[in-house]
Amino acid sequence: MNAAAPGSRLEAASRLVKKFARFARGTDTLSVAEKVYSIAGFLAIVTTFLLVMSIQTVRLQTTYRHMYASSAEAAINVGRINALIYAVVMESRGIYMSADRSAMKPFADGLVRRNRELAEAVKGLERTVDYDDAEQVSSFRQRIAQFIDFRQELVRRGLEISPAAAREWGDNDANRTLRAKLNGDLEALVRIYGQRAREADDLADSNRYAAAYLFVLGLASLVLAGLNVVVMRRSVVGALAEITLATDRIADGDVRSKVPHLGRNDEIGRLARAVQHFRDAVARIFELEELELGTAQARDAAMTERDKFNDKYQAKKWQLSAAINSMPQGLIMLDGKANVVAMNGNYRQMYNLPETIQSGSTLGEILQHRVKSGLYSGDIATYLAAVLARIAKREPAAYEITLNDGRTIRIHERPMDGGGWVSVQEDVTEQRQRQRILERMERFLATIIENVTEGIIAKDARNQRYVFVNRAAEQMIGMSRGEIIGKTARELFSPDAAELIERRDQQLLAQKQQLEPILDTIDNPTRGRRVISARRIQVGGAGEESHMFVTMIEDRTGKIEAVAA
Repeated sequence: MNAAAPGSRLEAASRLVKKFARFARGTDTLSVAEKVYSIAGFLAIVTTFLLVMSIQTVRLQTTYRHMYASSAEAAINVGRINALIYAVVMESRGIYMSADRSAMKPFADGLVRRNRELAEAVKGLERTVDYDDAEQVSSFRQRIAQFIDFRQELVRRGLEISPAAAREWGDNDANRTLRAKLNGDLEALVRIYGQRAREADDLADSNRYAAAYLFVLGLASLVLAGLNVVVMRRSVVGALAEITLATDRIADGDVRSKVPHLGRNDEIGRLARAVQHFRDAVARIFELEELELGTAQARDAAMTERDKFNDKYQAKKWQLSAAINSMPQGLIMLDGKANVVAMNGNYRQMYNLPETIQSGSTLGEILQHRVKSGLYSGDIATYLAAVLARIAKREPAAYEITLNDGRTIRIHERPMDGGGWVSVQEDVTEQRQRQRILERMERFLATIIENVTEGIIAKDARNQRYVFVNRAAEQMIGMSRGEIIGKTARELFSPDAAELIERRDQQLLAQKQQLEPILDTIDNPTRGRRVISARRIQVGGAGEESHMFVTMIEDRTGKIEAVAA
């Protein structure tokens, strides 16, 4: 039994894959539920990747800041240690060259002070050391200790004995060997922290790639959300409205009208075939009524036959009810007086309706239950009057409501022939939450772009017209975005400046990206001759609707004038 279960699951998975393959070739073999669940599954996968990439971006940024800060601090400490060692050596030479103790005393005091500073600098270096560098720094610390002790002894001999004794102690091969080893240690530390800085730069590059992935995943989420709306509109709401109209025509006696969507293989197709069976049963009943026989025997036979078809009619009616209940949305049908004609299980579950509310109940009873359960707090009479007014006007409507428990319900209403009304309702709480998240992210990005100090200008690569200018760029150019957007460089700048801008655009088109800044001198029509630093990137590519050139500008005129002065 356990062995059969995996085999059955494998077989079901194989059937599902084959369905998707046929669907990809243009054959609509998927049910509405499979379409909706597939899109929701892909959206969940993209959202998961979006979350993972967000966490990865934060982790890379944190690691980059830590590596860059520690490398910079260590490099500063290494430079300070090197300078202090040089200062100690210079003070030692002062001691060597002194003729007596009084002349040597200032150099000795300076050497002792520099020794203390050197010891503190080594302690500062140890605070930035990683585990991998501990052995290297430990060896360096021992040599520094030897160096300090050697210089302390040099001072002692000079003060207590004589400058000649100090010179004899310091001017030897051992001192020079120790100094050479210290120089080697410093060079090794410089190489180590130089490598760390390059690793931090590599992390910064990885973080830029992660940002690009986040953009692509966010775009995929938007596409899937839009696809979900299109599928629901085309596969469910529109099809149900057409089937409802066909049902109304049958109810009015038009048993020759065609039932749409019979060829579909999903729940809508099963509903359409159930309506067709219902139409056939009603047509047969009409035929029996027209074939009234003149004799009692003939009437009895006709009544018997009619009873049989009534049974079939009830069976088909049950099939229609089962098809309605298989819909993933909530559905309720009302007559012209807002009495319930039919409702499915999803509608009952959506509002937690009791068993006492069935077909034949009124919409007012449903609203009273919603008030008691806390889902609705409005005026029942006003709500009923609005519904009856829409039924009387026979105007379709689509709107959303928010229940008191926080859920958002999307409602599509369509009139039925004969004064009826059908309402398809769907819980879209999660979709709205995702939309709000995307809207907050868009506002966040727009705020950042508007408040950076660097000017940002975007133009359509196809017609060379400007499509976006941030606040900083407005100030640099001296024009409002209303004066800039929609125009080309030749409409805004002098011929020479416009020709330079177009030449830079052609260079960008050839090399894809231009991340290194280029200095150009531009004749600004409002601010005069300006020196600007510009970096340029492409968004999209040739043949794409979203192909744009984005330029990041910094006005260097003031800095260059200050340097020249």
